Amino acid sequence: MDIKIGQLVKNRITLQEVVSHCKKLTKKNKEQLSEMMSLDKQKGLKSLSKEKRQKLEAYQHLFYLLQTQPVYLARLIFQMPQNKSTKFMESVIFTLYNYASNPREAYLLLQLFKAALQEEIRSKVDHVHDILMGNATVIRLVVSFYRNARGQNALRQILGGPVQEVLQDKTLSIRTNPVDIYKAWINQTESQSGQKSELPYEVSPEQALSHPEVQRRLDISIRNLLVMTDKFVSAITSSVDKIPYGMRYVAKILRTSLAEKFPKASAEEIDKIVGNLLYYRFMNPAVVAPDGFDIVDISAGVTLHPDHRRNLGSIAKVLQHAAARKAFDGDNAHLCGVNRYLEDTHHKFRRFISAACCVPEPEERFNVDEYSEMVAVAKPVIYITVGELINTHKLLLEHQDSIAPRHGDPLHELLEDLDELPTGFSDLNELRIEMRRRVGVRSGRLMSPPASSTKQMLVDVIQSQPGDSLPEILWTLASEHEEATHEQLLRRRALRDAQTPAKLQRNRSLAANNQLSMEEKKRKIIRNLRRLESLGLVDSAHQYQELINELAKDICNQRRYRQHRRGELLKLRQTLQGLNAKTLFYEEQIDYYNQYIKTCLDNLAASTTKMSGKSKKPQSLRYTAARLLEKGVLLEIEDLPLSQFRNVIFDITPCEEPGRFQVKAKFMGIDMERFQLHYQDLLQLQYEGVAVMKMFDKAKINVNLLIFLLNKKFFKK
Repeated sequence: MDIKIGQLVKNRITLQEVVSHCKKLTKKNKEQLSEMMSLDKQKGLKSLSKEKRQKLEAYQHLFYLLQTQPVYLARLIFQMPQNKSTKFMESVIFTLYNYASNPREAYLLLQLFKAALQEEIRSKVDHVHDILMGNATVIRLVVSFYRNARGQNALRQILGGPVQEVLQDKTLSIRTNPVDIYKAWINQTESQSGQKSELPYEVSPEQALSHPEVQRRLDISIRNLLVMTDKFVSAITSSVDKIPYGMRYVAKILRTSLAEKFPKASAEEIDKIVGNLLYYRFMNPAVVAPDGFDIVDISAGVTLHPDHRRNLGSIAKVLQHAAARKAFDGDNAHLCGVNRYLEDTHHKFRRFISAACCVPEPEERFNVDEYSEMVAVAKPVIYITVGELINTHKLLLEHQDSIAPRHGDPLHELLEDLDELPTGFSDLNELRIEMRRRVGVRSGRLMSPPASSTKQMLVDVIQSQPGDSLPEILWTLASEHEEATHEQLLRRRALRDAQTPAKLQRNRSLAANNQLSMEEKKRKIIRNLRRLESLGLVDSAHQYQELINELAKDICNQRRYRQHRRGELLKLRQTLQGLNAKTLFYEEQIDYYNQYIKTCLDNLAASTTKMSGKSKKPQSLRYTAARLLEKGVLLEIEDLPLSQFRNVIFDITPCEEPGRFQVKAKFMGIDMERFQLHYQDLLQLQYEGVAVMKMFDKAKINVNLLIFLLNKKFFKK
């Protein structure tokens, strides 16, 4: 349809003919028509030229290969510097996988994470602990994706309860630093007695601990710390099922990959590394800063109290030591009494890690198999900017020998089809890329286009004409009764389809098959089976059992498909509810801050009104340009000599809205220009370090001195 609309320009076909092909001229069609008729748009990838159309198809084939064969992107990640790879992944990879918005993309993204993690361990990890020290690229990517995109609600469910309990306990005070406890004790003593303490203010931890009162308070803090930490441990270890599946699967791959590469490493060593992923990287930031991860609801304008942050930081420190089985010693020797608790808790963490890694493979989780692509009617689509597309293409050209070392690799062939990088259009334009497998590029899956319609026709034939094998059914003439059964089946389907909304109706090719008689369907099935056999996807010697097995899987999985759809609808409703709540929260924050600013400006204006007595508002200010030059407020006026500055008058008049002023410029008594000045804008410029601004596009003003002048004349205290 895009080509039909585009040909309206080149071949001058009538608008009515275009409408007859698309039934009606929708808003989308009008926009497409307008774009096609613009000569400036003819340079894009979707322009109406054979060359550009072929290039677009080549990109469709390339991105399909990259999406379904993750080894290419996994290798590409490690060919770039770490900072560049992070930027590349965030801008392109998540786009390529549609942020795992459906089971297919979620499955494929996990395949990329798996391949990239295995590549990282294979090529960069020489010792079992290197992955902790090296800040692995793929680990950083995985945590960022599942914590910010998919796992934020999970973190809220896991940690929300204990975090809320810490925040609501106004009497809870956890201090584990002896010097801090000592200083707090001195401050409390002086505040209560009103006299200066005889004890020194600056002491070492050992000196602080020599005081029984400090030791007593430390013991109380440690008891409170362990009680609260235990609540976090219970919440974490009992919530394995709430951790995002992708996060757990990556932990499983990390565990098995390290065990395979380092067979002499103990299970405890490997579990520490997996615990670092699941707790320290995934959960710990949310414990330390729950307000930054929406773990708890915080009112607009309210921030966490420093005491709360200190309490949560102390709890996070103990959890971190427990997960890593790291005892307190050295500078933290005063906490050695906690070490026994760390030992016990570490064993709980190890059981938690084992349970977290016990997840099914993605094929089972997402109900994906080697035939899944074939049964999908709708082609997968991604939206990518031209800049992202060109950058990806450029990187593949630069590193193609490293990421596809084998001669004859399909990637080399696809890059040859694309030839040079596209030029001549904006990098910010967004393209809709429909993912397609290139014919001739074998993927080991049953992907042929006739397969889907073949299965549908096969179901109709088998329902109407039973038999011992598929060849027997196809080559046996149907009886009149079987033909009648087939016609009755089609009539029932037609009635059902008539009640189905247009957007949910089956595609045209499947609908057209419904018009065929039973014998016509058989002949078409036989033709399609021959095509599938020529592609090596079915075998007549096995009586086409591959297709029969696939059909059986589809029938068996129908219930799972329906359950999955219901689950997705529930998730979408929950997400919408969460977005509405978050929108309301931000709106409340905006209202709060706007009201606060207005109150501040009102108070400033009110103080000026009191100073001016009966006057309802401050009087206007009038200065010559020469006077403002003397004050340093005015720096220069373009194309006006200094001798004329005395003939220029500036009137600064406050408006009814607090903080807003109108500045009028006069030259020799004649009004020249007006300028609306907002006090908040000046403060913003000052905050950004802008020293000079322009007024009337000619007068250069010193921002700081103008603020000083307004403060002095209009905002007196």
